Amino acid sequence: MITRGYGAPEAKEPYTRALEICQLLGETPRLFEVVVVLMGFYQGHGELRTARELGERGLTLAQRLRNPALLIWAHNMKGENLLYLGEFTLAREHLEQSMALYDPRKHHLNIGSGVNDPGVACLGHEAMTLWCLGYPDRALKKIRAAISLAQELSYSLSLARALDFASLVHQCRREGRAAQERAELMVTISTEQEFPFFLGHGTILRGWALAEQEQREEGISQIRQGLVAYQATGGGLFRPYFLALLADTCGKMGQYEEGLTLLAEALAAADKNGERFYEAELYRLKGELTLQSSVQSKESRVNKAEEYFLQAIEIARKQQAKSLELRAVMSLAQLWQQQALEHGAGSVDQRGKSKATRAKNTEQESRTTQHATRSRLVEAHQMLSEIYNWFTEGFGTKDLQEAKALLQSLESGV
Repeated sequence: MITRGYGAPEAKEPYTRALEICQLLGETPRLFEVVVVLMGFYQGHGELRTARELGERGLTLAQRLRNPALLIWAHNMKGENLLYLGEFTLAREHLEQSMALYDPRKHHLNIGSGVNDPGVACLGHEAMTLWCLGYPDRALKKIRAAISLAQELSYSLSLARALDFASLVHQCRREGRAAQERAELMVTISTEQEFPFFLGHGTILRGWALAEQEQREEGISQIRQGLVAYQATGGGLFRPYFLALLADTCGKMGQYEEGLTLLAEALAAADKNGERFYEAELYRLKGELTLQSSVQSKESRVNKAEEYFLQAIEIARKQQAKSLELRAVMSLAQLWQQQALEHGAGSVDQRGKSKATRAKNTEQESRTTQHATRSRLVEAHQMLSEIYNWFTEGFGTKDLQEAKALLQSLESGV
């Protein structure tokens, strides 16, 4: 698993056989170890539903054995699985239970081949969960703790994992320079230690970071290169997320149809594997690229984009994913604001009508348009104001800064 990747097919057969043997011996810590590592394989491969079943089995077993060290792993694995399934609140609960039991002086030993330190893994998954739930600053604090712990343990695999989480969180916070620094260090360590899984991740995230800093052609090239390397490890987890990064970058290059094709692939993968943690963003990006494409009429593009934005908002609200809800609401508000501007500047075709009729109709149409325009602006302002005012931190991030500017712009038009 270390030298080929967490989803490497070569790992499945021996651990499946090990599970069969351990089950004959009854409920023992050895059985728990095999269940946890086998869950890691299925999760790395992207089979999240199977991983969930194994995670539930592992938690039940750890509880029956009444072993605190095993419970750390059980809650950790359960929490990270729930994170990827998009069940962020439950994920946070399990991860917090894991960290409450963890003592680095006692519990840093690794269970099985290819498994990271539980504290590093837990802090990293907590960071991602907190960002999704709308706590970007707390997420950054957890990441710093994860890196510090990994450095203290002097374990290369856990340091690569901590840097992976750091790159992911900086990407979510849209911090290109910081993401690049973490990703490049991850690539260096993974190259030296031959960790193909993290080498693929690092290459992809470095590519996004370069694109974010206006080096888009090189960025796209590295994202594609990283995807090929990552897929070669048998990895399936994060595929929808990585495809979204590539699609977004393609969109910024004006390659809208290519971006939409990538998003269709990402949504299909998410549906197949059950990976939902970035689902709201997939639909938001689909709406943004649909607006920019030229395949359909403008009216059709606008209607479809609005539909995708509303779908993104609905998904984010069900998941209590405030960071993703903020982005989706911003996209919808910007669309409605643009429509209001266009309708306000537009004119009604009155050809073939008498002068008096044209004047009357123009006045009625104008009043109707103004009323609809104002109504949309008021609704957009209300929606964005509600989600923006929910936040208690992260006001230095690009998302919240842009949300504040948009709110001020909407206020001037209401």
